[in-house]
This record gives sequence, structure tokens and C-alpha cells, in this order.
Amino acid sequence: MPFFGLPDIYDLYQKMHQNNVMLTFKGEVTSELISTVLQIIENKLEQLEESVKVKKKVFNVLVECLQNLYHHVDEIGNNGINDPEVSDTRSAILMIWKEDSGYYIVTGNHLLNENAEMLRNRLDKINALDKAGLENLYNDILSNSGLNSKGGGGLGIIDIARRTGQKLEYYFQTVNDVYSFFSLKTSIITS
Repeated sequence: MPFFGLPDIYDLYQKMHQNNVMLTFKGEVTSELISTVLQIIENKLEQLEESVKVKKKVFNVLVECLQNLYHHVDEIGNNGINDPEVSDTRSAILMIWKEDSGYYIVTGNHLLNENAEMLRNRLDKINALDKAGLENLYNDILSNSGLNSKGGGGLGIIDIARRTGQKLEYYFQTVNDVYSFFSLKTSIITS
């Protein structure tokens, strides 16, 4: 039985329209996709006639979210584990919508269970910091060469928290003995 029948598509369209969903995507995150998504959102923000400040903040946070997806999914795809319960660990999800209070970005991707606790601890540490604490942590990683082999060091997540001024909402769903699915919600409050 198919997931969607043709009459269901209109219902899905209506729900997305009513909830001001600007973009949804499920699949492999590539550098080409990142460029395309950024162009689509830039165009939509222009159509909404957002201020330069709001456009810049949404765009910069989206860049960080997409880069995080790109790097995390790439790590998982190269680990050599073949698990039939997780048919496509390189696949990720992205959704962007607008509410009266601002813009929201949700991302999700698989990660190894062994990395979930470390990421949870890092997110909790970031969420415990105030604005000055985030600045200090960011600068400390930059100045102490806390960068990892991919050039990060958690700077993307820290930068999202710095730019939004909001706590990062996250959830880990255990999929099986090897993988969890990590979801991150970023809030960009504009009102």
C-alpha cells in the first residue's frame, strides 16, 4: 500500500501551507544541495520582504545547520557498517517554516550511538552558557586550535546558539544497537 494516495497530497499541501512551511527536504546532503537550498531560502526571504538583519541571521544559521548535516552524514556514511534496519544513513531531513514570532529550522540525521552521548553533553554545555559564555567558548576553541580534522570543533553548533540567542532544542531517537536519529530545532526569533 502506498504511503500517499493522490488525494493525500492535497492534504499535505494544505498542512504545509497553513503552517508556513518554506522548504522540506529528505535525502543526501551534498555541497550542490546546500547551494540550492540557500538560493531557495534567499529568494523566499526576498519575497517576504524581510529586513537585511533578519535575512542575514536566517541565512547564516541555515548555513551552519546545513554544514552540520553535511559533515555528520558524511562521517556516518564512511564507517562501513551495513545495517538493514537503517537503509540509508546518509539521508537527512530539513524543514524550514515561518511563524509570527520568527523562523524555525529542524534538521535530522543518523549518528552512531557511541557518539550520541558526547553530542548530548556538548549541547547541554552550550545551552548552559549565557551570551558571554558562548563568546568565550567560541573564541577559546579558535585560539587554542580546538579544531578537528574537518575544521570544526563544534563551532557550528556554538555559532547557531550565538546567532540566535536561543537554547538549542534537540532529541535523540534510538533506532537500533548501532544508530540513533538526532533532531535539532533552531529558533530565530524576529519579533
